[in-house]
This record gives sequence, C-alpha cells and structure tokens, in this order.
Amino acid sequence: MSGELLTSFSLRGLPLKNRVVLAPLTRARAGAERIPNALMAEYYVQRASAGVMISEATTISEEANGWNESPGIYTDAMEAGWRQVVQAVHQAGGVIFLQLWHMGRASHSSFHGGRACVAPSAIRIDGTHNYTPAGAQPYEVPRALETAEIPRVVEDYRRAAERARRAGFDGVEVHAANGYLIDQFLQSKTNQRTDGYGGSIENRSRFLQEVVSAVATVWPAERIGVRLSPNGMFNDMGSTDFREQFLHAAGVLEPMGLAWLHVMDGLEFGFHGLGQPMTLADFRQVFSGPLMGNCGYTQERADAAIAAGHADMIAFGRPFISNPDLVERFRHGWELAPPAPMSDWYTPNGPRGYTDFPAHA
Repeated sequence: MSGELLTSFSLRGLPLKNRVVLAPLTRARAGAERIPNALMAEYYVQRASAGVMISEATTISEEANGWNESPGIYTDAMEAGWRQVVQAVHQAGGVIFLQLWHMGRASHSSFHGGRACVAPSAIRIDGTHNYTPAGAQPYEVPRALETAEIPRVVEDYRRAAERARRAGFDGVEVHAANGYLIDQFLQSKTNQRTDGYGGSIENRSRFLQEVVSAVATVWPAERIGVRLSPNGMFNDMGSTDFREQFLHAAGVLEPMGLAWLHVMDGLEFGFHGLGQPMTLADFRQVFSGPLMGNCGYTQERADAAIAAGHADMIAFGRPFISNPDLVERFRHGWELAPPAPMSDWYTPNGPRGYTDFPAHA
C-alpha cells in the first residue's frame, strides 16, 4: 500500500524518508539515575524506519523531574548516555529529536527531597499521582515561581538544548503540552499570575516564547519543534479561552521558522469539552510551517490529513509500542499487532513490553 504518509519530505532542508513520526512516549527505562542506556538505544533503533523520531520526554533539570526512571539531559553522564543512543540511531539510518521537559505542578515533593514542585501559580492538580518514589500519592499544592526565578528556568532549557546538541541529536522539541510547565503557563486555568507572565493571552504566552528563543540561541530555528495540546484534559487541564490562547501561541511561533508545530489534535487522550475541539485546519490558518498531527490517527486518516494540506507529518504513539516496524506494516498493508497492555507502558520491566515486540513475520 502507498499513500501520502509514506512519501519523502524535506523538513526545512532535512531529508526525511517518510512522514511517519515516532511520537514521544514516556517509557521509564532509564533507571534511578535517569541515564540513557543500551536498552533504550535498542528501542529507538527498532523504530528508526520512521521519518523522524521524537525521544521520550527528557527532563532539563532536577527541578523538572516527576516521573520514576524517566531520562534527563542535565548531567555529563546523561549527555553521554544519550550520545550512545543517538549514535546507534544514526548508524541505523534514523533521525531523532530530543524532547525537552519540565513537569511543573505534575511533579511531587518526593522527587525533590521534600521541596515543593514549582508552577506558574499555587494551584493543585485534582487527582492522584501514581508514579512517585513513595508509590501513589495525592498531588500537592505547588510553589508559584517568583518572577525573578523565571530566567533561571529558561536558562535550564537552554543548557539542556546545548547538551542535546553535543550529544548529536538532529534537533529538539520543546514540550509545551499535556499539562506540564509551559502548558501551565499558557492556560488560564493554571496561570493566575499578575506579573508579565500572567493575565492576558499575550502575557501567558511569554514563557513559551522566551524558552523557544533561548533554545534558538543553541539550535537553528529549523531544528526546533514545539508541541501543544489544545484539546487535552490530561493533568487536569482545559481552559474556557483555549481557542484564543492556542491560536495566539501558534501565531507567536509562526515567524520563528520552526522545524514544526506538533499539535495533539486527536481526542483519544481525553477532551476537556470546553467548546469545539481545535483541528489542524484551525492551526493551518495561523501557522504556515510544517504541521504535525497526533493522537488516534490511522494510516487512512493520516493520508487524508496530509492530502488535504492540513498536516505535513503525523505522529504515532501507541501503535509504535507494539509495532516497532510500523512503517513497514503501513507500506505492505500488514496487520498491526495487538496493543501492548498499559501495565507495561511505564513500569521499569527491562525489555518486557519495551523491546520484545517482534517485527512482522
């Protein structure tokens, strides 16, 4: 079988063999020290037939942590671990970007020696945190970042981007989705600041703009992607003015000449229901650069979105877990393997539920 999804694409001058993207998937195999390892290299090499792979979310600092055994990019050992992963991917002919992550209020004090996690405002997530070192714990009220601290956090992103470049990645993606720190600044539900980073839609977009601008001092803009989740409710998100906010954010990013805008437009990850869901067509009105869709796509829907001009690439998450050869299955019309059990997604099980899925016979 063939279609738009399997055609080659020039990503701002970077040649991609197809438009299939490995979505960033938190898999928790980096160990307690958060250092990427040989098992992770094997995992990415297995999926290197994707046009481009986005790494699992990778924390930019100790303060950014909040998920057991997820990798970081803020020490020499972490940088060296990622370098080995990237070298293996490149030897397999793959292209890989590193996703930069700060969990903000989605973290827990048990990750930080008892210190409160940070956020734009002291507003607690309504729910239970299932991934702390001490087991399932209720979310806590975060500490609101002082205005004077924000440049320090922006600098953490810049330093992480610098390490990613030294490790040999092909680019980076700024994670501004799914209720993590940058998304918390963007949304009125979680941002009740009265300084230059809160209040208006313009002010709430300032942190994202500063982070991307800082990363762009390390990487050329055409090697920086940004991920947004306008429809998402994960981590207790969803704001009544979401349409205005996210169209403004995309408009701010438009003149930067980024590698892509990665929009979680599908609703399979949950929808806050605060109006009509946003579509790729909405974003295409304000963003002319490469646009990536994500969440719940089939091969047919992906082909249709690209053919309509709404998207240039489509990211696949869950299907890539149990189908490391997803591109080949799409190409030949082979049946997809059954979905992997969720119990294996995030648990440090070594290869089980991670690298033990066979290619099509």
